[in-house]
Amino acid sequence: YIAQPPLYRVAKGKHERYVYHDEELKAAIKEIGEKNTVIQRYKGLGEMNAGQLWSTTMDPKTRVLKQIRIEDAMFANEIFEKLMGDDVAARKDFITRHAKEVSNLDI
Repeated sequence: YIAQPPLYRVAKGKHERYVYHDEELKAAIKEIGEKNTVIQRYKGLGEMNAGQLWSTTMDPKTRVLKQIRIEDAMFANEIFEKLMGDDVAARKDFITRHAKEVSNLDI
């Protein structure tokens, strides 16, 4: 299992809420209105302070857990090492070869 961090923080006045996908963001904006609403997009856990990280991602009472299944551990490890390892040439080659296969890219 992994803990899923929120994708957005939606704040208006003294009220804030964290949402985990775009549909939930749309619903939150519809509910509270766009005017004077601040939306913060998280791209990684490093953008949260310790309190936010605890309350949204780590607290067992409120966190969202996703079950992960690895069907081919050796293949998964090979891809992980290419993408996260020190060999820049292998990473670049992998990305170049597979770039056109991407169907969901969040920049």
